[in-house]
Amino acid sequence: MPADLATRTLLDVRGLRAGYDAGDVLHGVDLTLGHGEVVALLGPNGAGKSTLLRTIAGFLQPSEGRVTLLGHRIDSRDPAELARCGLYLVPERRGVFPNLSVADNLRLATAAPERAFTRARAAASELFPRLAERAGQLAGTLSGGEQQMLALARAFSARPLVLLLDEPSLGLAPRVVDEVFATICRFREEGISIVLVEQYVTRALEVADHATVLQKGRTVWHGPAAAADVGALAHDYLGTA
Repeated sequence: MPADLATRTLLDVRGLRAGYDAGDVLHGVDLTLGHGEVVALLGPNGAGKSTLLRTIAGFLQPSEGRVTLLGHRIDSRDPAELARCGLYLVPERRGVFPNLSVADNLRLATAAPERAFTRARAAASELFPRLAERAGQLAGTLSGGEQQMLALARAFSARPLVLLLDEPSLGLAPRVVDEVFATICRFREEGISIVLVEQYVTRALEVADHATVLQKGRTVWHGPAAAADVGALAHDYLGTA
């Protein structure tokens, strides 16, 4: 990566307000993501974490504020266009196509030429060997853990600039949670920047460079992940003390 590109802010969210028919959920949220960084997005249930990811990804239109990718405004663009620009959302509950095979799910994750896709699929199968064994199986017949593996493999095949991960470990067995976090580390090694919403606060902070805490749709804490006091965050903001 050229040095000048590496020093530029990749994703910048400023003063974002967004919500649903009942009103705004986000009330002036800020978030910054650099190249190759992982930002842990933390907060209690209902804090607005998923709403923030959906707004960044274009599924919700903000009522105020801006989102920029490499300095270009993207908050008025649709999700398909943003995906082509390198912004990829793995939603809560996996988001795979249940009536398509594992192989077809991977194929739809990228518009790359066949040769490039073959390499990407091989790399994804290396991450999760079980998917290679189930290439012809319908995604909807996989276990919950296997569907999450497929969702992450789809993201890896797409090779996005920014990966938005919404509760990737939700409802998974501890062994599969370990695989999920190993995959997040692999994404980081590949230079993919990540905004991670995660219920396991300690584990999220272990893989993150920075952390942002939301409470009632507002940014209440931001700083280096290594400097985060998990006990204080839990007591003051996360509702888990």
